[in-house]
Parts: sequence; structure tokens; C-alpha cells
Amino acid sequence: MSNSLYALILAGGSGERFWPLSRRARPKQLLRLVSEKTLLEETIGRLEGMIPHERILILTNVDQENALRALLPDFPPENIVAEPAKRDTAAAVALAAGWVAKRDHQATMLVLPADHVIKNCAAFQATLATAVRAAEETGALITIGVKPTWACPGFGYIERGKPVMLESAAPENPIYHVLRFREKPNAELADSFVRSGRFRWNAGMFVWSVPSVLTEFNRHAPELGNFISQLRAPENWDRTLSERFSKLPRTSFDYAIMEKADRVLMVEATFDWDDVGGWRAVANYLANDGKGNAAHGQITTMNASENIVFNNSDSTIALLGVHNLIVVRTEDALLICNRHDAEKIKDLVSNLPQELQ
Repeated sequence: MSNSLYALILAGGSGERFWPLSRRARPKQLLRLVSEKTLLEETIGRLEGMIPHERILILTNVDQENALRALLPDFPPENIVAEPAKRDTAAAVALAAGWVAKRDHQATMLVLPADHVIKNCAAFQATLATAVRAAEETGALITIGVKPTWACPGFGYIERGKPVMLESAAPENPIYHVLRFREKPNAELADSFVRSGRFRWNAGMFVWSVPSVLTEFNRHAPELGNFISQLRAPENWDRTLSERFSKLPRTSFDYAIMEKADRVLMVEATFDWDDVGGWRAVANYLANDGKGNAAHGQITTMNASENIVFNNSDSTIALLGVHNLIVVRTEDALLICNRHDAEKIKDLVSNLPQELQ
């Protein structure tokens, strides 16, 4: 790829859904859930051969900065930036746009979440390459759409319009106009989306040229556009970040820019994709004993089925006569809950002692 290609990896998050393995200072992307590498390390690895580390910015927060730096001792330290306050994705993308524009005001940049599972790296890079070419050829903001495998009410959706014929288009990665973005629907609406065949999951992956995204910021979110301009000024980075960032509007990038931008295109992904939103999703990647028990670590079972066990300690967990449980063991905590209550774990965390959150 060209020397003008940069990437932003969004590595914040609160670490609630995977308690007790996750904590405020150790969110999902810093966990080894599906392999021997953390999800963040896997994300960086998928860019190997496409974008060097020198042109990758990782955005995190002050709670997680130390753990992230310890995980990546060989990554350029100046390319790891901790946001001074939580301000959602619009401010994060604005910060990154200023970081890239300061280095190359004509660059093309990718935005990637740090906490997704994607196994087919070749197809992932091919999809991104198509999106990069489309962004450079059209000046549009490009989003990556994933074909739904089920009617998930927990994801945002993209309604695609007519196909776009570009020289950059590849048969395996078709490009479409975007009609609209739809926020997380209820189960019935999600089912209608999937049955229509017109909707794709919004995976939160974007590609654009710096001039194009700056134009959209200035037009639709001028306060963020002004912030970017100040970041780009000589010797102004540290002061602008510390003084201005925490005062920026707290809103999502989809709402602030993507839903209002003049031209948005979608490249259809051909790679596998999993948001791994909770313990039930992680079960798909764990060893299964044939009775529905999915486990990591040492366990023994008798007359037990459909349980999810993640044992991160040196001890053995024994299950007898229990079904549909989630059991997670760490050195300092133990979670036992019904697997159908997995979505409520984040509510449980707020009731725990501070040192365990």
C-alpha cells in the first residue's frame, strides 16, 4: 500500500461484560479470549504488511494506558495516546484525524475497533484495499458492511442502496451507496432487516481521505473541526489535547458525521467477523465436550450440560448436575450466573467493591 495510508485503532472501553476477567483497567481488547494473543495484538497483526507501526495510532484512556503500554513494549510509544476524558467516538476520530493530518494532510486513514475477532486476514486486507481505493477515487467516506448471519438486535445496521461501479471495485467486494444507518433495532425489526437482504451489520470500520473527513467535520460538527485545526498547529498538540478534549461534545461518530455526510459508500466484507460481545459469544471459540459445555482451563463435569467455563486459575472447577451456567474463575474473583443473564453482568459490576470493578 502507499506511504500515505494510516490507521486508527480504537482501544478504549469499560471492561464490564467480561467480568471478572476484565476490569476497568483491563477491558476486552486486552484479554486473551480466543487465542494466545490479546484482541488488540490480533488487530495490530492483521495490518502486518499493509501499514507499519509508525503509521498506526492507538487511542486508549487513562485507566488503561499503563496496561496497554506494558502489553506493547516494542510499539512506538508516541503512537499510543490516552484520551484525557471519555468523549465517545466522534471526539476520538477527530483527535486521530488531527494526528494524521499533522503528518500528511493528504493521507488516507482507516478506523478499526481493537476488540473484534477476524480470522481471515487475507480477505480482511483485500476488503480494506478496495475501500482505500474507493475512498481515494471518489472522495466519499467508506464504511465496511458485514452480511448478517442472524437477526442480532445488539448491532447497528446499514441499509445499502444501488451498487457503485468503480475501477476500484472487485467482484468479491462490491460497493454500494448507503441509504441510511439504523441504530440497534428491537428483535422484530432486526429480523425484518435481515429478511429484506438490503441491510448489513455496521462493524464500526471506516476508510476516508483526510481532506474528505475534515470537510465533513467542518460542515456538520464545527466544534470538532476547530479542535482538529488547533491540533495541527505547530507546537500545539499537547496543550490542545489537555485543554480542549474534555470539553468536546460527547457523541458518536456515526451520529455526528456518518449519518449526515454528503456521500457515504459501503464496501461489503468477505471476511468472517465477530464482535464477541459477551461470554456466550466466547463459547464458540472454546473446547466443547459434546454436551454443550464450552471450557477454557481445567474442569471436570458429571451430569452437566450447556455450561460456559473460563478458568483462569491453577485450580480445577468441577460441575455436578448443573446446566446453563457461566462460571468464570480468576485469582481474586468467581462469577457464577445463568447463561441467559449474561447481559446483566455489566449491571452487576457497578455493585461490586471498587477494587474488583
